[in-house]
Amino acid sequence: MSDQPLHRVLEQLPASSLTTRLLGALDAIVPGQWTNIRNFEQMIKSVTGEEDQALIQQIGERAVQLYGDPEQGYQRAVQIFRLIDHAGGIAGVASLANKLGESYDFLGFLGKITPKADTTQTIDAALKLVGEMAAFCYTNGLPGDSVGDFVSALVNYEKEDAIRFTAWVTCDLVLPLGPDFLAKVMGGLASLTSRQLGENSRFAKLASLLPGANVDAKRELILGNLQASKTHIESFVATKGITQQNVFQRIKGVIEVGDHKLDSVAAALDLGTSVFEHTGIQTVTRRLISRAYGEI
Repeated sequence: MSDQPLHRVLEQLPASSLTTRLLGALDAIVPGQWTNIRNFEQMIKSVTGEEDQALIQQIGERAVQLYGDPEQGYQRAVQIFRLIDHAGGIAGVASLANKLGESYDFLGFLGKITPKADTTQTIDAALKLVGEMAAFCYTNGLPGDSVGDFVSALVNYEKEDAIRFTAWVTCDLVLPLGPDFLAKVMGGLASLTSRQLGENSRFAKLASLLPGANVDAKRELILGNLQASKTHIESFVATKGITQQNVFQRIKGVIEVGDHKLDSVAAALDLGTSVFEHTGIQTVTRRLISRAYGEI
């Protein structure tokens, strides 16, 4: 597990990057939900509303203590969020994206990207949601297959959770797959063999942190999670008026992507950004602080 204290993990997040620019562009879909908080004291104040320095110190110390206990599950949640973003398997692409992101020039990067095969796209999209569920369970002390509890929370997502869910819906579902994204994902997963799922690089890295005795059991969990979340996902897309074209326009507003194919843009964003890691660390920190505050 991690040998870094919680406040260091939070403070190492970038102030500005391709990831933060993407999140900033998507914030208009869920206005005012996300602020890029990277300072531990600022996060404590955001969660608690407290200004008393002695109390803030107590809360911070308790949160750091909870995170440092590997039995609590918070470190595993951070591990999941990181693995979700760093399982693409193409060496050097993320660092290239960061360099290009600094000058806001994405064209050269896109020229090197091959769109994902439909099978890979559907597996990766589904794995991100089941990883989200597993991280939720770890940070709330729930069994890892608590689909019902997760979906109930998903409907009421706020702050970092809301922007992360928005990024997943827009960039992993709608942008590459179009309006019938859920049918494609669920149909694709249902038709997979255990071997095909097991050979996916993202699944291979996440598998040990997901509930289920074998690949088939894990696939059933993934499908069950999607099925249970389906109504909320479809409602969110409809309510927010999310389409391939308006997602593309938002992205073009902050990142120079030219007229590349939508699935190429989606694949590039998947490789070049760390949305789950960045906002996931903020989520875990927020939940730890909330718990610490309640215990003092």
